Amino acid sequence: MDAIVVTPRTPHSARLAQMAEPALSGVPDGRGVLVRVLRVGLDGTDREIDAGEYGDSPPGDDFLVLGHESFGVVEEVGRSVTELRAGDFVVALVRGHGDTIYDEVERPDFSTADSFREHGINRMHGFLTERYVDEPKNLIRVPAGLRDVGVLLEPTSVADKGIAQAFEIQRRLGVWKPRRAAVLGAGTIGLLATLILRLRGLEVTTFGLDEAPYLNSELVEAVEARYMSTRRTPLREAAGEFGPFDLMFEATGFSPLVFEAMGALGRNGVLVLSSVTGGSRQVEVPADALNLGFVLGNKVMVGTVNASRRDFESGVRDLATAEAQYPGWLSRLLTHPIQGLRDFAKAFDVLGTPGAIKVFIEVAALS
Repeated sequence: MDAIVVTPRTPHSARLAQMAEPALSGVPDGRGVLVRVLRVGLDGTDREIDAGEYGDSPPGDDFLVLGHESFGVVEEVGRSVTELRAGDFVVALVRGHGDTIYDEVERPDFSTADSFREHGINRMHGFLTERYVDEPKNLIRVPAGLRDVGVLLEPTSVADKGIAQAFEIQRRLGVWKPRRAAVLGAGTIGLLATLILRLRGLEVTTFGLDEAPYLNSELVEAVEARYMSTRRTPLREAAGEFGPFDLMFEATGFSPLVFEAMGALGRNGVLVLSSVTGGSRQVEVPADALNLGFVLGNKVMVGTVNASRRDFESGVRDLATAEAQYPGWLSRLLTHPIQGLRDFAKAFDVLGTPGAIKVFIEVAALS
């Protein structure tokens, strides 16, 4: 079967390759689930792996199958599988289980292992292929009514986890009723975070670099949030006008903005960092003022990465609610469909270009 693979740490090595068909027997005790891949979303992580910046092959292989944002349909299940059946739509978890205490309690996203196992990223093959086999605990069932937008579940789970962590942390206060939120970044994650925060009832200001109007700003306003261009209005100035912000979600990929956000965060506020930045940028910051503000203001800054089953399940609920409350909004994020694995290069060409929100490959037709 076809698959898109890279040689890790080798720049621009993405290519079409042939792999053996997976078998249910690959999972012991009759617990295998055979999934036909329908769609796979791409993001900056895929581009960076193809650029040779990071990523490792599974043990015994010298290549890595790309793709971590999956959406597929169950074709066959093993004899001991009762949780799923043929015809169910599913999305696979990204991070594999390890041997830390967090893995034992089904939270591999909090693993303290030195090296994580992540589909399409590190030491586990991804989903840019025609079929794969996994076990039920790693598969999230997606209702048929969400089939057209199911490929958005993985990035939705990332935003869901970060926002859930903010609320979990603030249980320390006994009572926390956030009213105003800021989302930094108007890409896929930023837009989904905007959506989720609006579904939670918060007043949201979303910051992007470009000036309105354009598709991203229109999507922000379509969920009754406010869009601001940082080219026109600096974050600190906007915080004075529309803040204080009780919750800030950073999804820009531009690390210097984190320190500006620290200064704009309100008292008893939480700043959630979701960007993975592997560069070497350096900035000068008002360290004393930021430290004082955090100490006297009881503020929190927390990093969030990957997601657990509970976050994916929360994401399913949010996608369903969004479809009911804002019909058609999610579909507008799916800006660049690419037909078939053999045209994968087109997907990499449009990643990060103006107007591209979610680029995805149609591996097989939705049925």
